[in-house]
Amino acid sequence: MSSENWRTATRLLHEAPNRTEFGETSEALFLTSGFVYDSAEQAAATFTGDVQHFQYSRFGNPTVDTLQERLALLEGAEACVATATGMGAVSSAILSSVKAGDRVVASRAIFGSCYWIVTNLLPRYGIETELVDGTDYDAWERALSKPTAAVLIESPSNPMLDVLDIARVAELTHKAGGLLIVDNVFATPLGQSPLKLGADVIVYSCTKHIDGQGRVLGGAVLGSSKWISETLQPFTRNTGNALSPFNAWVLLKGLETLQLRTDAMARNAAAVADALAELPGIVQVRYPGRADHPQHELAKTQMNNGGSMVAFVVDKGREGAFAFMNAFKVIAISNNLGDARSLATHPATTTHMRVSEEERARLGITDGAIRLSVGLEDPADLIDDLKRGAAAVAALA
Repeated sequence: MSSENWRTATRLLHEAPNRTEFGETSEALFLTSGFVYDSAEQAAATFTGDVQHFQYSRFGNPTVDTLQERLALLEGAEACVATATGMGAVSSAILSSVKAGDRVVASRAIFGSCYWIVTNLLPRYGIETELVDGTDYDAWERALSKPTAAVLIESPSNPMLDVLDIARVAELTHKAGGLLIVDNVFATPLGQSPLKLGADVIVYSCTKHIDGQGRVLGGAVLGSSKWISETLQPFTRNTGNALSPFNAWVLLKGLETLQLRTDAMARNAAAVADALAELPGIVQVRYPGRADHPQHELAKTQMNNGGSMVAFVVDKGREGAFAFMNAFKVIAISNNLGDARSLATHPATTTHMRVSEEERARLGITDGAIRLSVGLEDPADLIDDLKRGAAAVAALA
């Protein structure tokens, strides 16, 4: 069978093998900063681009190249650049594409560090920015009625899991002359394919589901060969946002089990979300796979499953949320996500603490909101933990 006809689980293990002459089964780890040349002439020709040869691991490395090639094949993208972190991927995708006088539009519901880039960093360099409520398409039409260089969205969003109509935003972005950048971390490469919906660029924090075991940092940017080579690579190579070869090797190991893990996590998340909805003291549950999610019908058309993330709101505000989380015996309190272990976050005091209180209220990030990344534990044990949390809230005076 041709590799073009391989199914996903097979592709995650076997595509882009890049084996050396030693015929190793696991991908080789090229833990080296630089490379040597056969002659001064070869070195000179490498720098002019007349000869293809690795120069320096900031520019390229065989292990990192294997990860990039496999991610591109998995995503159906023409090219990929791996970065040191997920935020390195987001910042490089945006900053490489804009200049002073340009305009950037972003959905209002984005990760705290992304929010900081859009609202604080870009304006420092003379770039106009505007935030839009992601599910208000009249607002998108108004915002994109003017020329726009780039648009940044998350779907599902962090932390309250809004689902945006990627195809609709893509159409409006392209009419405005812009580049649509989609943060696909919550959905994962197996849960959603933004390029097929009209997106131009996809960004990932590989730290999350792609590693999935809390070991290393990493990011990835995927798009067309032309945009990668002409716009992104000159930026990443010269600003030093390079992924460590060791981290690339660990991420390759994570890809091997990605489908097994994300399928199981989505099943667990669906069970957990249903159980949460029945617990006393839970004001709201948001999970794209549930019929009561406000964009459930859209999620069914864009996503392959409901994902591993659940957001919910606990009664009694911050006191209730803290009591709920402090009662856990299985679920860990952490600001990470996409791990094999279930992790709970209080966004208002951690990941989104630098977003103003007014803006958090607009996004539904109340003091009682909790973001839960569901892992691979037995779902019955997770539900028992959530019952302990509900009992702790009920015990509050």
